[in-house]
Amino acid sequence: MELLILRKEEQAQGAFDGGRILERKPIGFPQDNGRLRPYSNLFYWAFAWAKTDSVIGEHPHKGFEIMSFVLKGRIHHFDSQLRGWKELHEGDVQIIRAGSGITHAERMYKGSEIFQIWFDPGLDRTLSKSATYNDYTASTFTWEKSACGETLEYVGTTKRIPMDSRPLGVHRHRFMDGEHSISAKDKEFHSHFILSGSVVIDGQKLEQGDFFRVSGAASYRLDTTGAELFTITGSEKLDYRTYNEMMQARAQ
Repeated sequence: MELLILRKEEQAQGAFDGGRILERKPIGFPQDNGRLRPYSNLFYWAFAWAKTDSVIGEHPHKGFEIMSFVLKGRIHHFDSQLRGWKELHEGDVQIIRAGSGITHAERMYKGSEIFQIWFDPGLDRTLSKSATYNDYTASTFTWEKSACGETLEYVGTTKRIPMDSRPLGVHRHRFMDGEHSISAKDKEFHSHFILSGSVVIDGQKLEQGDFFRVSGAASYRLDTTGAELFTITGSEKLDYRTYNEMMQARAQ
């Protein structure tokens, strides 16, 4: 088993709107100088929270698929297709398929928390597509009983938000307290962000805000206490070249 741990104080830091919005980034942009670079189809992953009502001004995106998960509170979203503001509440999800180009802006309200996660769908095939987006209300997704507790599926076997980048799974897991065996496959990454509680893996205790990634294992064990995890499962080998791979090739 290969285990990578990024405790919250080790994650890249960021801020918007004069520090009104703060970020911790398990996967940051190259200029953030974080420990973890893009892998599989995960290009960027930020946990952001608003200290007070705040705005991220209108800015452009191309190519990537950008998902926003409202973990707490509410946000307003504006983009150049909608030409107006739309409110998203706790539990809601938005995906922007940026394609050939779109601009958007966000308002975050005091106490709100979100994930913004960028997936790489293969820019050499998406930059020629028109941009699209979808909003999904919290009622779209339901918690289902699982062997470990409860699971909510955003992308997986029964519910799949349409995506070109095709992650193997995007889930939230609420674990019963105790020890759990997690099934995996040899060529998969399991990327976890701890939303609440604590987890012990391989003798190391991790807590709320910490991030860890498991690969190269047929299974692994978690000992959980009050734990809720946000998990993205991805393949080590994709059938297209990612932007990160193209940039690495150019640098050689």
